[in-house]
This record gives sequence, structure tokens and C-alpha cells, in this order.
Amino acid sequence: MKTRAMNRDWIATAATLSSALPYLQRYDGAIVVIKLGGHAMGSDDAMESFARDVVLLRQVGVNPVVVHGGGPMINAMLDKLQIRSDFVGGKRVTDAATVEVVEMVLSGVVNKRIVQAINGQGGRAVGLSGKDANLMVCDQADAALGFVGTPAQMNPRLLHDLFTNDVIPVIAPLGAGRNGETLNVNGDTAAGAIAAALKADRLLLLTDVSGVKNAAGEVVTELKAGQIREMTRDGTIAGGMIPKTETALDALHGGVRAAVILDGRAPNAVLLELFTEHGAGSIIRPD
Repeated sequence: MKTRAMNRDWIATAATLSSALPYLQRYDGAIVVIKLGGHAMGSDDAMESFARDVVLLRQVGVNPVVVHGGGPMINAMLDKLQIRSDFVGGKRVTDAATVEVVEMVLSGVVNKRIVQAINGQGGRAVGLSGKDANLMVCDQADAALGFVGTPAQMNPRLLHDLFTNDVIPVIAPLGAGRNGETLNVNGDTAAGAIAAALKADRLLLLTDVSGVKNAAGEVVTELKAGQIREMTRDGTIAGGMIPKTETALDALHGGVRAAVILDGRAPNAVLLELFTEHGAGSIIRPD
């Protein structure tokens, strides 16, 4: 009985691989930017699973780019160092002391954890920030927020060089200011700007919700940009979903073919979205 059950499992695995062929062909050579939120990083097991999925993407010819956040880790380190962190309009005020901690946590602890996880699964990952090779040159977003930046000039040549050499970029959302200062950039905003600069096929925003929900609380699996704007105007899209959908719309406007908001805590969420008919989360396309 055990052998029969194992045979059924192997047959199911083979059938799954066979059904994925059209999608593997569809994404061969495609650029996929994946935003991994701090809340979606989860346990070591979850990180290992995510890393395996990213390595699989590269193995089948996709060019993945991982852009990560790290808000919970930054908060924990600021608390540990007893550095007060204020917020204006829901955004962190980043003074000189805070931006040092942000860079230490994002470019150090968080970035290297992801790089190590991908390399541990047989991939070739390199950790970067938007400061490297002037990938992301930023203007100060708002004087009241301090060292917080908005992407103004993108230079993705380094990323194309890494693709050529089968290297997976893992990018911390920090930008270079006009005068060489370090600027903290919202992770979703950074991912959207990088995806647009690369004219990516997909921008995947991995978060801790299952997707964009309608007024009845049901996840809408396919949306046009105009529907997103209308749902925002009537209040259906509200709170923390607004900046994510705004990032998606900006990316589409910049030339990204489609953006997807999905639950990064779900096992194999990236593979389900790209390589199955059903997909995962909410896909947003241009009008």
C-alpha cells in the first residue's frame, strides 16, 4: 500500500511538471521582480522554501530580482538601541541616527539572510542596495521625514550584467541622494521603480494578505488599472492596500506588463502565480 501511495505521488508530481510546460516556456528569459516584505519572511523554513522557489526560477530561465523590506527588524533594532522612532502620516521619520540603523539592518542582517538562503539552495545570489552602481538615485521625499527618498533616476545596467552571469540580485531599498547621502526608500516603491526600469514582465508584491478584496471581502483575482482607481475612490481599497496598489499602477505606467499582490506566507506562492493556470493573489494589468 505504501508503494502504491508513493507511486501516486510520483505520478502527480510528473503531471504537475507536464502541465507547467506552457508557463515555463512563457516565462523563459522573462524578468520577474519579487518584493519580499518583512512580515512575509517568516520562519527559517519559510525562507528556505522561498529561496528554493527563486533558485528554481533561475534554473528554468527566468531572471528573478528580489527586493526586500525589513520594517519589523528595523523596529526591533531601534528598540534595542533605545533610539526613538517617530512617524508622520504613517511614515517613519528617518534622522541621521535612524538611517544608520536602517542601513545596518537592511543591507546587513536582512539582505545577507536572503542571500545566504538562496545560495544554500544552490543559487548564485549577490546582495546589493540601491546605492550600488547608482542603481537608484533619489530625491528627498519630504524634509519633515528626514533621510527618506523617492527614486528619481534608475541605472539598471548592473542588473543586466548580473543576469548575463546567472546571478540573482537581492536588493535592499536604500538609495543614493544627490549629494551622496543614504536615503531610506519604501520597499514597495523601490521594487516598483526597479521593475519599471527593467521593463519587467511581472512585479510580485509578496505581503501578509491574500490580495485585493472587493466590497464583500472576497479576493479579486484579475483587475484592470481603471478598476483599481475606482475601488480606491469609493473606499473599497483602503489602508495599507493603497500604497501597494499605487506601486502596482506606477509600475504598469512605467512599462511593467502586470503586477500581482499575493500572500507571501503561502507555500510556493511565487510558483503558483507564475506556473499554474489558477495563479495566486490579485493580478493587475494595464487598461
